[in-house]
Amino acid sequence: MYAKQYEITLPADYDMRIVRERVAAGGHVLDDRAGLGLKAYVIRERGVDGSPVNQYAPFYLWNDPGAMARFLVGGGGFQNIVRDFGRPVVRHWTGIACHAGPARSAAAAAAARRITALPADLDPDGTGSGLSALIEREVEDLRRLSGGEGVHSAALAVDPHHWQLLRFVLWADASARDEEATERYEVLHVSAPGLEELPEGRTW
Repeated sequence: MYAKQYEITLPADYDMRIVRERVAAGGHVLDDRAGLGLKAYVIRERGVDGSPVNQYAPFYLWNDPGAMARFLVGGGGFQNIVRDFGRPVVRHWTGIACHAGPARSAAAAAAARRITALPADLDPDGTGSGLSALIEREVEDLRRLSGGEGVHSAALAVDPHHWQLLRFVLWADASARDEEATERYEVLHVSAPGLEELPEGRTW
């Protein structure tokens, strides 16, 4: 499992109806994309739920890295983003764990993201196992969180370049009830052709 997200930050006075109409017209294009677990078409709107910006920030969970590569650089869809918004930085993470929540059969309405730094001083005893111990705790926290009422799906992934941990949770409720979230989003659409193929639990 591979997680991917790009953030397109828009002007403060940008009419977010333009993005809503874009997703309403074209969001279905990836509904049957082979290799894709899910794509959540998410936005943040300035002044809503604490957001300081207008932002379009689609989030993906891929089952197949080849399909992800084709989407990004093989003419499989990302060229439309480049055409309309310029080429954004694409963040990506290696999957650690994923869970279906009790509300997976419902439509997702909100999402919460938490990105935390993995400090260099995780290994005070010199055994080299400090990072693994932290990840074990995070995996267990994700398992507990994913069982909460209203959770659609929950994922945990790591960026080993910047040593950051990502937790991304989709909620069926309009309010993402994650007190630790660093960002909250409105979900406009979810394409989920390979949802059932995403791993359940840790990925190894």
